[in-house]
Amino acid sequence: MNETKQKLKTKKKNDSPLTGKKQWVYMLVFVIIAVMSVSAILMQSKDFSLADFADYIQEASVPELIAAGLSMLGFIFFEGAALLLLCKAFGHKQSLWRGYIYSASDIYFSAITPSASGGQPASAYFMMKDGMNSMMVAALLVANLCMYMLAIVVIGFAVFFFRFDIFMQFGLGYQILIVVGFLIQVFLLVFFYMLLKKDRLLHRMCSALINFLCKIRILRNKEGKLKKLDAYMKRYKQHSEIISGHKKTLFFCFVFNLLQRISQIAVTMFVYAATTGKSIMESIDIFFVQCFVTLGANSMPIPGAMGVSDMLMLDGYSTYVGQADAANLVLLSRAFSFYSCVIICGVSTLIQYLAIKKRRNSK
Repeated sequence: MNETKQKLKTKKKNDSPLTGKKQWVYMLVFVIIAVMSVSAILMQSKDFSLADFADYIQEASVPELIAAGLSMLGFIFFEGAALLLLCKAFGHKQSLWRGYIYSASDIYFSAITPSASGGQPASAYFMMKDGMNSMMVAALLVANLCMYMLAIVVIGFAVFFFRFDIFMQFGLGYQILIVVGFLIQVFLLVFFYMLLKKDRLLHRMCSALINFLCKIRILRNKEGKLKKLDAYMKRYKQHSEIISGHKKTLFFCFVFNLLQRISQIAVTMFVYAATTGKSIMESIDIFFVQCFVTLGANSMPIPGAMGVSDMLMLDGYSTYVGQADAANLVLLSRAFSFYSCVIICGVSTLIQYLAIKKRRNSK
């Protein structure tokens, strides 16, 4: 009995996305890639200097910089709003803070893990701590991923159709990255839609994985594992059917995901307006440049698309502001849209985790 209790206690200690050596490795890799990305930008711009960059920031218009900061916060808020809508569809009405944490944990772990693989498990952890069962959370997150991918694909079709001229301004190598990134998003959209609507596909994938892991002797008791999978999949099917029946909820979830992407993309437009003295309407081309950057950023499984996004931005912006100011624009835009966002989300996630840990220890 004591041994069982000790195992359960150990399991509880290790069920957090913030524990374990792996997370420290991810954070170290994140820092290394960030340093390399910034260094690559500076190497591409021989005229760059810290003094000029400081002047660049000092001369920027404050209202537009505030708008850039609010737009970055919108990126966190709108995902949280989408997740709260889906939670409500299952009868779980959560607070705005909970929605914020679900979003912040997703954004933070997506930024530091390859292919954004840690984002959904982190959100799932906090949702399950709020009383939602695992299969409900799985269906909810798959539905949100579908709407997230759909938002990117809609933006992609729109900019290719209406502003193909801006696409042609990128170098050939960057054009290939943009097209590949867009096609990957289309594939993922179809894939996650199939997971949501065709539970048998997910069942087969999980069964194949269990069979493989048992064959190489990482898992044991194959029959027992497959029986548990059958039970889980029955619950997943029920939850996926519930969420699929909420057409209105899914529509507004898509709208919030679309607003989330637009918020992040608009950050650079506001920074450009702040640093050039141009109006928002005069800065709209930068918004479309950033749309193509967003597509291309999905072509490489690098944490936060660091390096890929930076080079795409540098190439795209140089047409409008020249090489030297393009580097300044990239650095300041990424400071708002990515680095500060990741820090805010990371701190928020840690605060919520510590609050959960404190409550658990007090019981």
